[in-house]
Amino acid sequence: MDRPHWAPPGIDISVPSVSRIYDYYLGGSHNFEVDRQTARRAMEFMPGLPKIMQANRAFMRRAVRHAVAEGITQFLDIGSGIPTFGNVHEVAQAASDRARVVYVDHDPVAVAHSRAVLAGDERTDIVPADLRKPQDILNSPQVADLLDFDRPVALLLVAVLHFLEDGDDPYAHVAELRDALAPGSLLVLTHASYEGIPLPEEVASGTVQVYRDARNPLVMRSRDEVAGFFEGFELVAPGLVPMPRWRPDTPEGQEDAYAFSGFAGVGRKA
Repeated sequence: MDRPHWAPPGIDISVPSVSRIYDYYLGGSHNFEVDRQTARRAMEFMPGLPKIMQANRAFMRRAVRHAVAEGITQFLDIGSGIPTFGNVHEVAQAASDRARVVYVDHDPVAVAHSRAVLAGDERTDIVPADLRKPQDILNSPQVADLLDFDRPVALLLVAVLHFLEDGDDPYAHVAELRDALAPGSLLVLTHASYEGIPLPEEVASGTVQVYRDARNPLVMRSRDEVAGFFEGFELVAPGLVPMPRWRPDTPEGQEDAYAFSGFAGVGRKA
């Protein structure tokens, strides 16, 4: 197996990564053959996976613009993945010249590529850390340098919580991050669910098994379970809804049916 020149030393390119699989769905080039193979197997069950990821990114961009419109210029994006066109810092900085962004990811390729993309940008940085260890994130020098937790922050947990199993205690980790935020902060979240997928659950579950086989468990949660992550936040209109229905900027009839899979929401901390 040929090793790409951009692959950081020490990583096993025979093991798939959710960050790089996501990059493949979005048409990126920072993925390995094992990631592409896993993605293609998952798409045998759910061919609309790229549409879901595109809808996810489109929601993220709308939510970032909403945050800036609400006066928030600080962003903490956990599970940020590999930077592609229209990433958080690009959207935020286009909306405000005061925007500051800290990305967080535990995938070495995502971290290395982020550092390359962000070189010279003094208002954006990347933390190599895991959502399962919130204090590593909150106490990182990058966060200390760029974010002021005495003022509102937009916390982005976009397409990441469904990779934490119940045994990982994801609700406790979100609560720990919430407690560090100032009043007026926002939680921006998307999560996979069987609800809304235009397929029988027994078919869609094939994709879940592909991720599990690839050592990246994918946990599909119900709407009520996803809503539990917003404890301590007040959902802003239109609430917890399929991604294209959160403050859309295009007519709903133009969206692919797969785009309505899962849920998206934005909550404000009182």
